[in-house]
Amino acid sequence: MRLLVARCQVDYTGRLSAHLPMATRLIIWKADGSVLVHADGGSYKPLNWMTPPCTVVEGATEWTVTSKKTGDQLKISIEEVLHDSSHELGVDPGLQKDGVEAHLQELLAADTAPLGKGWTLVRREYPTAIGPVDLMCRNADGRHVAVEIKRRGEIDGVEQLTRYLELLNRDPLLAPVDGVFAAQAIKPQARVLAEDRGIRCVVLDYDDLRGAVDESQPRLF
Repeated sequence: MRLLVARCQVDYTGRLSAHLPMATRLIIWKADGSVLVHADGGSYKPLNWMTPPCTVVEGATEWTVTSKKTGDQLKISIEEVLHDSSHELGVDPGLQKDGVEAHLQELLAADTAPLGKGWTLVRREYPTAIGPVDLMCRNADGRHVAVEIKRRGEIDGVEQLTRYLELLNRDPLLAPVDGVFAAQAIKPQARVLAEDRGIRCVVLDYDDLRGAVDESQPRLF
């Protein structure tokens, strides 16, 4: 991963246009090829970015990042470099889910019916180059479906599933791969983003999945 802190101007052209005037920003160039431009604010979301597959042409005062799929371009004009370093992060072990998320995954792997009628499980923790997909399934029509499971569905979870789908759909043995975003509660903004990207949302009832009645306890009837 390369980290560059610089005074820069950023222009995005393609399906949409966006301009960031000259200011000090953090530019991240990841090993997967993605380039992200961050400000010192705005939480975790970059001001602008380009996802792989893309090419990066680095000049003395300008970076040109071009999407191989759409031809969109991200041009970063650099006035002054304040910091430039590269770091080898190694293989990431992936996100360690909390107990509820892990149990939701286990329950849905055992019974995929809440996700869709006639679905079958292909594999739990299906591997990709950027981390494992929670569940890989086949729907009733035989199409592959990648399922991302969260306790609370937010925008970052949709972004995570989007990245998985971009990689999985490059594999001719899997494509086309659909996406399902499953959670106990899904924020409205996350739902809008998911549906805009063709990802179906499923709200899970944890008690129904695990059985609200504890059969180990004595009862009257």
